[in-house]
Amino acid sequence: MDKVVLITGANRGIGLAVARHLNTLGYTLSLGVRHPESIPEDLKHCHHGFFDAKDASSATSWVNAVNAAFGRIDGLVHCAGLLIPFGIDDDESLLDEMYEVNVKGTLRICRAVLPFLKTCEEGRIINLVSMSGKRVKGKNIGYGMTKFAQYALTQGLKNIGWDDGVRATSVCPSWVNTDMAITHSNIAPADMTQPEDIAKLTATLLELPNTAYIGEVLVNCSPD
Repeated sequence: MDKVVLITGANRGIGLAVARHLNTLGYTLSLGVRHPESIPEDLKHCHHGFFDAKDASSATSWVNAVNAAFGRIDGLVHCAGLLIPFGIDDDESLLDEMYEVNVKGTLRICRAVLPFLKTCEEGRIINLVSMSGKRVKGKNIGYGMTKFAQYALTQGLKNIGWDDGVRATSVCPSWVNTDMAITHSNIAPADMTQPEDIAKLTATLLELPNTAYIGEVLVNCSPD
């Protein structure tokens, strides 16, 4: 398979599971990480670049390097994100930090890659949003605010890229068995959605033709 796919947050959690699964399927991958030394041994052969969602220039530099290396870009799987508890009375700096990563970071990488995706006629953007971008549970309003915005951005990207064959999808899981989720949830890891299952869904979304577009995938490990 000669499709070139960028993956952010590829050194852990969902991003790592996606990278491993797509690697077995034969995709040409570029892994966007803050610390290249954190890439697991089984993926060190993959192309990689520096990507920090808080660094406005890193997205453009990485995307340009990938295009220079392979001459094309077919897809982006954006998994990098940040979860900080933020309630109504908390310091707004916490919200600002999440907004910088979850919203502006998503905007930057998608904006950088979009021109290249338009040229391949079947470009794909898959943003790992969250069920928190579809409904609000509990009192952690800040995370949901950023994820609703990320969902809106993905919907807008679908409209912007449609005529050029770009399809943008929001994958919205609830609790997934990752270090981040385990820190913030009382659900047993075995009862959460597994990262490998999200990876399989991601592969399906990358492989579907333009005429079988799926705009959002809601993945839940509980009734709501």
